[in-house]
Amino acid sequence: MSVKITRDHLDRAAVVYVRQSTMSQVMGNLESQRRQYDLAQAAETAGFKSVAVIDDDLGRSGSGSTQRPGFERLVAMVCSGNVGAVYCIEASRLARNGRDWHHLIDLCALAGALVIDPDGAYDPRLVNDRLLLGLKGTMSEYELSLLRQRGIAARDSKAKRGEYRFMLPPGFCWSELGKIEMDPDEHVAGLVRLVFTKFRELGSARQVFLWLRAADIKMPVVLKNVQIYKLSWKAPAYHTVMQILHNPLYAGAYAFGRIAQKTRIVDGRARKVSGFKKPREEWNVLLRDNHPGYVSWQEYEDNQRLLLENAHMKKNCSRKSARGGRALLTGLMRRGHCGRMMRVFYGQAKGNAHRYQCRGDDAHVGAGLCIGIGGVRVDRAVALQILEAVSDRAVEAAILASDQVERSRQEIITAVERELEVVRYEASLAARRYELVDPAKRHVARELEARWNGALERVAELEGRIKELRTASAESPKIDRALLLQLAHDLPRVWNAPSTDTRTKQRLVHIVVREIVCDLDRNTNEAVLLIHWTGGRHTEVRVARVKTGRYPGDMAPTAVDALRKLAGHWPDRELAVSLNRMRCKTGDGETWTTVRVREMRERLGLPEYDPASSDGKMISLAKAAAHFGICVGSAKSLVLKDILPATQAIKGSQWLVPVDALSSETVRIAVQRVIERRPRNYIDYQYDRMIRLPGI
Repeated sequence: MSVKITRDHLDRAAVVYVRQSTMSQVMGNLESQRRQYDLAQAAETAGFKSVAVIDDDLGRSGSGSTQRPGFERLVAMVCSGNVGAVYCIEASRLARNGRDWHHLIDLCALAGALVIDPDGAYDPRLVNDRLLLGLKGTMSEYELSLLRQRGIAARDSKAKRGEYRFMLPPGFCWSELGKIEMDPDEHVAGLVRLVFTKFRELGSARQVFLWLRAADIKMPVVLKNVQIYKLSWKAPAYHTVMQILHNPLYAGAYAFGRIAQKTRIVDGRARKVSGFKKPREEWNVLLRDNHPGYVSWQEYEDNQRLLLENAHMKKNCSRKSARGGRALLTGLMRRGHCGRMMRVFYGQAKGNAHRYQCRGDDAHVGAGLCIGIGGVRVDRAVALQILEAVSDRAVEAAILASDQVERSRQEIITAVERELEVVRYEASLAARRYELVDPAKRHVARELEARWNGALERVAELEGRIKELRTASAESPKIDRALLLQLAHDLPRVWNAPSTDTRTKQRLVHIVVREIVCDLDRNTNEAVLLIHWTGGRHTEVRVARVKTGRYPGDMAPTAVDALRKLAGHWPDRELAVSLNRMRCKTGDGETWTTVRVREMRERLGLPEYDPASSDGKMISLAKAAAHFGICVGSAKSLVLKDILPATQAIKGSQWLVPVDALSSETVRIAVQRVIERRPRNYIDYQYDRMIRLPGI
């Protein structure tokens, strides 16, 4: 026993700290783990009163980037003063970074605790021992950095040759020569090909996921433990489909280093967070044509472009995909002046009304609307151009559509048949296991018999499903190719048929049109559409715009005339609203405000509004609406239908309603009908009481 271990140390407890960096070391490097646990016996032999073993950090790195509850518990025990010695196999087990190591040494010096390893005992209160402990901690930190640097360099060098092995996605496996090759299992390879085929057909990863769900087709998923690589068949998940479509390995490319780690400071400590996808130009390795792929590299690029278009929240100025709304040109319209994509806004007044609008610079408040144009006429004009462009290929499209329907049915049947082969093999394997068991071991025989029966039930279930699919395919109405060819020559009728949904039209438009650049011709009041076709050609289309809600140029009154007719009848604020509604401008081209109306009225010598001078026989439309308990819009609709009598001093000014008309039976019935059309939860819409917060 070392002379540095005194009676004071022995009266206190000894702590044995056990740590290994990774779970693979915990499972595989058992000798190092056994040596660390043997330190407890050494502490008891030395005569310590009690020995505590801290092994909470098994599988945790000591670099300082991972939280270590065991080390925190050790520090707390040392600070309590009840620890006489800290046992470790070497300095690197306690810490791989200088901060944790020197912090522990300082605490041991303050508490009078020793640090003991197989080489001897060290008292941090002694200068020489403290110097030696500091050198050991520095060497441990340098050793970690050196090992990491060598390992990363060797790994990257091997990856650049395409020889570094990592977990492969479903559909691939490593050969005996260290090369990537397709999985020989036809069931797995067939499901991967099916995902790419359906994505080309449906154009959306979510639609592929929904199709797989509807067809009840199971997907292969890789389950990886420390030393186990196994495929499991599970119900389709959206992220599983996305991983297959995004992975360049399926395009025959060896890609390594696509995911990055970032270091963050949490509670004063470095914490590594993984899972950040890097841009392609920052990948560590990308070797094209490294192995056979399920798709070509060009098809992979096209898939990535389509997936990016489907993600509407990324790259605001890039082309967007169609999402099934009423607008035909969703994600294709671009403003020619600023280059931004035009958004679609659906109106509420009419069921088929929508507009294409460029919102301008939304980041700056008050920037205002760039341009806006009604979408119905634009869609109709572009649809005519598209029908003319694809009319020559209409016959081929009709034949392709008929083949696609039948091919989709056969794909489902083929997928289920491959699954049936796997289940039959599992059933035969369960039968052989049952036959080999000793009949005397009834507890084992019963379990194997139950497994065999379960496998047979699964076989019967799949066989019945295949029979149902084939029966449904045989009973489905056959596609008349002659009728399709006849309809192909009359493509507009097919386009306008009620059974043709908007999503199908949108997909056709996105195939043949790259983008549409929109500008406005103020002189002719037309929208100028420049259609960029996929083949590289361009077509200019002009669509006439409709002016609504404005005075004709020869009928618009001047501000002076309007004020002379309206002054004295309305307050200055209402006069400003009326002048702005009539598109009247001030002398310097500005809009009217209450102050500008008052200044103009005083210059013209017009009287100010006096509420006392009113005879009370006429009220405003807003007050009439409040009297009925309806909105101003509903009251105005009654005026336009000649149900509620009202007059205007000049077109565009406020409406005046006779007080006597409020008690009319016709008006009362019309107002009651308006109220009855309200939704049942109308009262909830008017709820404006302040919500009480908890604790107030």
